[in-house]
Amino acid sequence: MLFHSPVFFVFFAVVFAVHRGLGVRGQNAVALLASYVFFGWWDWRFLGLLWLSTGVDFLCALRIEAADARARRRWLWVSLAVNLGLLGFFKYAGFFVDSAVDLLTALGFAAHRPTLAIVLPIGISFYTFQTMAYTIDVYRGRLAACRDPLRFAVYVAWFPQLVAGPIERATHLLPQFAKRRVADGEALASGAVLMLIGYVRKVAIADTVAPHVDAVFANPAAHGSGALALCVLLFALQIYGDFAGYSDIARGASRMMGVELMENFAHPYFATDITAFWRRWHISLSSWLRDYLYIPLGGNRGGPWRTDRNLMLTMLLGGLWHGAGWNFVAWGGLHGLALLMHKRVQRSGEAGRARRVFGWLLTMAVVGLAWVFFRAADFGQAWAVLSGIVAFEGGAARRTLLIAAVALFALLFIDVPQARAGDHLALRRWPWWLRGPVYAGMALAAVLLSGTEVPFLYFQF
Repeated sequence: MLFHSPVFFVFFAVVFAVHRGLGVRGQNAVALLASYVFFGWWDWRFLGLLWLSTGVDFLCALRIEAADARARRRWLWVSLAVNLGLLGFFKYAGFFVDSAVDLLTALGFAAHRPTLAIVLPIGISFYTFQTMAYTIDVYRGRLAACRDPLRFAVYVAWFPQLVAGPIERATHLLPQFAKRRVADGEALASGAVLMLIGYVRKVAIADTVAPHVDAVFANPAAHGSGALALCVLLFALQIYGDFAGYSDIARGASRMMGVELMENFAHPYFATDITAFWRRWHISLSSWLRDYLYIPLGGNRGGPWRTDRNLMLTMLLGGLWHGAGWNFVAWGGLHGLALLMHKRVQRSGEAGRARRVFGWLLTMAVVGLAWVFFRAADFGQAWAVLSGIVAFEGGAARRTLLIAAVALFALLFIDVPQARAGDHLALRRWPWWLRGPVYAGMALAAVLLSGTEVPFLYFQF
């Protein structure tokens, strides 16, 4: 059930109306049923995995809270083993088998490549990290274990953010399901505007450029350097519009139902260095990796070498989280190297305009280079795109340039006012006589450009 499909609008209207008139227990029951319907709409067979993760972490957290120090650690390991075991099997089994076969073949052994027909359950990377964070926080004593199975199940399965985040912390989301939730007029209006902005990002930006990106990556050799370079820009716009659009819709829908979700993007393409980019991009994941991987590895303690090692391991595993492929590892590694280099050369004090402009250009070049590996099916395809760009042969089609200009204008139209005001709802500050036509134009653009229903990119992760 895609956010921009007609069935979702009917689904959300019904759930919203029923949910709003109930008490807290009734709201949680309706929210849980709706979340399971939403998740099961994709493939009902994977509901069992969601139930297993929910049940294991609910029980493990209770046992952790009640046990002594040694037993607490054992129950934590049970939770981690189950969650990482499920994630590892369904997402990475084929990758590890293929990598082992390739290694044995390279060493001269005759290795047979088995056929593994494993379907990746939608959203497993997101809800697995969310439930694991809960158990770890209980183990660390940062929150008490939830004793209400209904409330905990809603926390795990809350449908606006279930399949593509934000990856919420239990300390933020779980308490909201302990009380009755009725959004006031301001929350309803701002939630609706957030959803509208999300639909424009998704439909007018991401889905509009997607066919051109797909065509170029499918056959890089058939396109000139200009078209290939422009394709990298288009993919940067596509993935931002797609993922930030999903987050906006999720936050808006959740707000209309009285539940606040964390901000997941803060205009990352305005960052003037790579460290700032990661403070702005996929904030829920980057903060998760910091708190539950980088710091437990030692963080910046233990000297420069260990700090660099911890940072690089975090980024490599962060890349692998996105997809079971060496191209994703390379994407994470490139960002890790960029972060290490920035740490070496960064200066104290406020940067001047020239330094900020140069920093922005360099940051966008690194991010764009890394996006090639992220989008490519394998290293061969990535190399074909990059080598084609540096060949400096051929330009880009006029139609592609026009589409890039329109998509870039749409992104700047939304992001520039937001960044200047420091408010994702900056459009609501405009005069009513200007605000109304702008909203109408955005809604019309979303409807006219909707066309086919293109799944959100991060669903595959």
